[in-house]
Amino acid sequence: MPLLEIQIVGEPQVDNRNALTRDLADAAAEVFGAGPRSTWVRLSVLPPRDYAENGGAAAGVKPVFVSLVKKTNPERAGLADEVRRLTEAVAEICRRPAENVHVRYEPPGEGRVAFGGELV
Repeated sequence: MPLLEIQIVGEPQVDNRNALTRDLADAAAEVFGAGPRSTWVRLSVLPPRDYAENGGAAAGVKPVFVSLVKKTNPERAGLADEVRRLTEAVAEICRRPAENVHVRYEPPGEGRVAFGGELV
């Protein structure tokens, strides 16, 4: 049940946004070992004018923000590996440096997320 909301600062450098979104969902499913039709991605683009860092961002920096809800989250050791693999996959697909991909795990979705009216 992984749910990912991915926000890219600035237009992605790709020919096909549908393919980008699908590639992100497929890569995330692979990282999580999820079966078909069990990983969902919502992709949005944030105009650079709507992004700032304190002290100013370095020239050309356009981060990618990933918010993630899973049924359960791995323990710290497993989490570190999962974050690394997800970050690398998102960076490659979005054509952004891995150091500009930021991942935020939300609290586990078990008991608080529903699909089609069915609580997970």
